Amino acid sequence: MKSQDLIILEKLRAGDSSAYKELFDLYYMPLSVYSLKYCDSFELAEDIVQDLFIKFWDQKIYLKLDEAISPYLFKAVKNNSLKAVKKQSKYYFEEIEDQVNVLMDDEHLDIEFLEQEKQKLYQEIEALPLKSKEVFKAIVLENQKYKDVALELGISVNTVKTHYSRALKQLRSSLDVIVILLLV
Repeated sequence: MKSQDLIILEKLRAGDSSAYKELFDLYYMPLSVYSLKYCDSFELAEDIVQDLFIKFWDQKIYLKLDEAISPYLFKAVKNNSLKAVKKQSKYYFEEIEDQVNVLMDDEHLDIEFLEQEKQKLYQEIEALPLKSKEVFKAIVLENQKYKDVALELGISVNTVKTHYSRALKQLRSSLDVIVILLLV
């Protein structure tokens, strides 16, 4: 008995375009969930998987595969997810750098203003969900590493990263003050 992958692969090679729909229906959701393991947005995960299916069809990648399709798809999703996260991080750090440049402008270095902003930030931190608040304080205010925070809180490093990411998203309006706290 042949696996479903091999049957779909044979149909694709024979020019049966309905096999592409079978492939999509079979793997779209599992690949999207798998991608979510590497990125923190389901929308991004879906985009990554959709782009892969488009490339798979346009470049006729199925003609280059010898056996099962799934190993190729899962490996490609992992690689593309990691690339997307790396690309997002690059833009995120450019955003921080822009904020630092604005802050370093003399007219924005008003100590009284910064103190007020810092107080607002502390209020926003206190309003975070409990775990996100604990993680954020440990990483930013106590300068702990993800691994140390994970051990201290009894959670995985990935869970620490998720809580930290969520906290940063909620505190996005206070990004400039966070940068100052990190620099001081």
